Amino acid sequence: MIQQALATLGQTLFPHIRLSHSRMETLCLLIVAMVSARTVNLSHLASERHTTTKIASTYRRLQRFFQHVDLGSDWSARLVVTLLGLTAPWHLCLDRTNWKIGCKDVNILMLAVVTRRHRVPLMWTVLDKAGTSDTDQRIALMRRYLALFGATSIKILLADREFIGVRWLRFLNENNVPFVIRVKAGLNIVTEDGRKMVLKSLLRRCRAARQFSACFTGAKSDPPLKLNFAAKRIKGKELLIVASNAPAHLALGAYRKRWAIECLFGDAKTRGLNLEDTRLTCPRKLGLLLGIVALAMAWASKTASRLIGAAKMPRKKHGYYAKSWFRVGLDQIRRLLRTDPIAAIEPWRKIKLKGARVV
Repeated sequence: MIQQALATLGQTLFPHIRLSHSRMETLCLLIVAMVSARTVNLSHLASERHTTTKIASTYRRLQRFFQHVDLGSDWSARLVVTLLGLTAPWHLCLDRTNWKIGCKDVNILMLAVVTRRHRVPLMWTVLDKAGTSDTDQRIALMRRYLALFGATSIKILLADREFIGVRWLRFLNENNVPFVIRVKAGLNIVTEDGRKMVLKSLLRRCRAARQFSACFTGAKSDPPLKLNFAAKRIKGKELLIVASNAPAHLALGAYRKRWAIECLFGDAKTRGLNLEDTRLTCPRKLGLLLGIVALAMAWASKTASRLIGAAKMPRKKHGYYAKSWFRVGLDQIRRLLRTDPIAAIEPWRKIKLKGARVV
């Protein structure tokens, strides 16, 4: 049954991904095995193949897949959107995650699509250094997104304090990308009446939510960028300040959705597919693995959507869900893979309806 399910999945994916029959079979095995085993480690995935083939032979086959296959940087993005059945515009979250493999830093700049039900990786850049991304890397990632989906697909781009800078924000503004980005309290601004101030000084008496407009200044050669600001005190009396090119009264409410990408990292790591188990460090191979992880996460999220339908998820006394949307779908897939593999891959039939072939 599982082999029939893999064959059916391969037939569904074939019009969208240019791979030979053997490589397509390996791709399907990787997607199914990482959900079943809850890991991306190839030595564990090799044990998930339901044939009499030696585990060592399957392990070498998986290694050769990452050694020789190159699908490009954004091959899975359209498949994720189509599988989830998303309709633009949607929220985007930008953030970075990192870990170590031995002495090697793995550092990934990620752009994720976030809706009321779904949170899935869409595009990413594997950084060649530890620490924060630079403006050029962020702009390059957004250019790739805009080339594929356009600015009209973005409801709001959300990001944390790491992602600031006049050139970066001006790029977003000039390309009609609405954004809400948290800024540091020590940021220098110019108020509407021409005073040069630090945000924490301007907001030292801020208690309730406050909105205002000001100019964000960078290098002397750069003209100031006028933005809308919203601020409030959070736990510990810390200032939460966000900058936006959208109406200020919507900014704080929208920024709450940014936490979804932190939950996404948990889904991809310890609470789900254990992404940090990988031993891959080559940026091209890591990019390919992340594409497969994105498809597996979209599969779990779509499965939960089909399972729950219009019903409400149960909540505990503290108000949070008993299980995340992703975890509900992941558990359902793992159960079906052991009882009815054909039913497990049923959500994939959605991508037959539309989508261009990825080359």
